[in-house]
Amino acid sequence: MARAPKYWLMKTEPSAYSIQDLSREPDQTTCWDGVRNYQARNFMRDQMQLDDRVLLYHSNAKPPAVVGTAVIVREAYPDHTAWDPKDKHYDPKSSPENPRWMMVDIQLDAIFDRPLPLDELRGVRALGKMELLRKGSRLSVQPVRKGEYDTIQRLSRKN
Repeated sequence: MARAPKYWLMKTEPSAYSIQDLSREPDQTTCWDGVRNYQARNFMRDQMQLDDRVLLYHSNAKPPAVVGTAVIVREAYPDHTAWDPKDKHYDPKSSPENPRWMMVDIQLDAIFDRPLPLDELRGVRALGKMELLRKGSRLSVQPVRKGEYDTIQRLSRKN
């Protein structure tokens, strides 16, 4: 029996990599590299699976907003950017023999017709317990409840 997909939110700064950048990739697919937080890494390594659904969130934007969705198309594997001294995500404590960091591949599902700004999401009762809306929440990869995902999908279709 197939397992029900899990739901996630992944943050990116649009000046570094935006949903529009993802839309221009071959097959609209990319590796999600550069995660350097152990809890976020553990979510990717231990819990993300094929066909899980992802909300893409533009952080450090004006305004910060959920901008679309993606799907996990490759499960966790070592993040090779950690091994490249010229890469901004280099980690001298990581190596191919002992990888410290992981990444997954995502494929674009949809770009919302209108971004859903953080301030708007804060006013939605059904999202009251969402990790993204917790004060001080900075995790770049975080779980999302199915009801939260569905609510955001509904909001994205409203004018």
